[in-house]
Amino acid sequence: MKIVAASLAACGALVFAGVAYAGPPAGDAERGRTVFARCAACHDAKTGANRVGPSLKGVVGRRAASNAGYGYSAALKNKNVTWTPATLDAFLTAPTRFAPGTRMSLPVGNPKDRADLIAYLATLR
Repeated sequence: MKIVAASLAACGALVFAGVAYAGPPAGDAERGRTVFARCAACHDAKTGANRVGPSLKGVVGRRAASNAGYGYSAALKNKNVTWTPATLDAFLTAPTRFAPGTRMSLPVGNPKDRADLIAYLATLR
């Protein structure tokens, strides 16, 4: 009983201290361009053209499943999120956990690679 109470108190202290997930760490966009090479087989970054996956040009700040002309899965159509660095980090960490039923199945497991990739994606306008 004392252990449970101590655990609850510790959790409460974290909540009241304002400790929260702030998203991915700042990344290196230039290195992210190199990381993106793994994604380029399915995703365009420059022209806006859709491929096997949707174009990622302008993805940061865009609503999920909103790129015209791409046939998104129901999982992403129903997700109702905007692609921010934090939501991209969660999605890229485990796409099928973030949106069960998504066709995107290749996670970016390395946190540094994800942060760099997200920094690069933020430059695509």
